[in-house]
Amino acid sequence: KPTHVIHLAAMVGGLFKNIRYNLDFWRRNIHINDNVLHAAYETGVQKVVSCLSTCIFPDKTTYPIDESMIHNGPPHSSNFGYSYAKRMIDIQNRGYFEQHGCRFTAVIPTNVFGPHDNFNIEDGHVLPGLIHKVYLAKQTGSALTIWGTGKPRRQFIYSLDLARLFVWVLREYDEVEPIILSVGEEDEVSIKEAAETIVEAMDFRGELIFDTTKADGQFKKTASNAKLRRYLPTFHFTPFKQAVQETCAWFSANYADARK
Repeated sequence: KPTHVIHLAAMVGGLFKNIRYNLDFWRRNIHINDNVLHAAYETGVQKVVSCLSTCIFPDKTTYPIDESMIHNGPPHSSNFGYSYAKRMIDIQNRGYFEQHGCRFTAVIPTNVFGPHDNFNIEDGHVLPGLIHKVYLAKQTGSALTIWGTGKPRRQFIYSLDLARLFVWVLREYDEVEPIILSVGEEDEVSIKEAAETIVEAMDFRGELIFDTTKADGQFKKTASNAKLRRYLPTFHFTPFKQAVQETCAWFSANYADARK
């Protein structure tokens, strides 16, 4: 008889997996979300916190993006299946509240990374994929090849920081409207800068090569954390370099057992 649910279940993957399987991303996530939310309603769960993603926001938009802009236009074409499926959680939350009074809400994290991530190079997200690549390049003494130009910009949030914020949302945040959980706009970094931070953390001395035949995906999706800061003005995010160092150290120490 659960009273509170944090809904993280999803079919997820990086840019190239999304491009290949947009239909699968749509169907599986729609089924997952409908099952979880309706089961929560049927069993009398008091609060559900679901997890969305910044990729749900319109491709053509003004920056920074905020919580009011989710449905203002089509998402980026590379991951429309996943994006629309995740947007529908917001629609369902609104419906369950209006029709049944359910206190279901959603959070929108920016790019999450940390220990225990999926470090698969083909299907994982950009940062854990890069960590795995740097590890292998260092082992083999080869150059590090980074897909794309390295120019796209992202906000990265450490999984341990996000976990603390999830618990706060579960206990304290009473709105049905979603809330962006993110570092500030000033903490956005390019993929090239992220790769260089990993290279430094893992003491990689080899050459960096950018494979510009590979797609970059969306150039940026800068998110505002102003709403979060109104609630938690003093919340301290782990500095990016420190979080990358801790994640790289975990991956190196747990390479045999890490998801990859």
